Amino acid sequence: MKNLLFLFDSPQQYTGFVLRLTLAMVILPHGCQLLLGWFGGFGFSNTMKFLTETERLPWIVSFMVIMLQSFGALLILIGFGSRILAFGTMIMFVGMIITSHLKFGFFMNWFGTQKGEGYEYHLLVIGLCIAMIFSGSGKFSLDRLFVLRYSKA
Repeated sequence: MKNLLFLFDSPQQYTGFVLRLTLAMVILPHGCQLLLGWFGGFGFSNTMKFLTETERLPWIVSFMVIMLQSFGALLILIGFGSRILAFGTMIMFVGMIITSHLKFGFFMNWFGTQKGEGYEYHLLVIGLCIAMIFSGSGKFSLDRLFVLRYSKA
């Protein structure tokens, strides 16, 4: 167990805290759309159907997308496993760019003139994830409590 503590340990600085809150506040509403149908979303069943049938993603990948954007964002918000979840989120957003957004160019579809959304938002999320991977959860995180608990064992 001690060999894995480095994934949870982080300097107790506000940088990780701000990164964590920002990433969670941006991703969690999207996760609520996918999982619960809130904010005009499709909910779990319809999102799974869309991702597996329209986007042709394997069901396990579709499931992980929904879980990362909902429960993963919640865990990032409270600061538990943030480095691991940031890495998973980064991989997911790279996949989103490659599979769906690269063909529409860089810019988001602000004025409805493109056929789809570009990848500028995705790059910002990837940047937040990379910064969090390096900085950790920061202040006020459950990661810190986890490290304190298991580093003494």
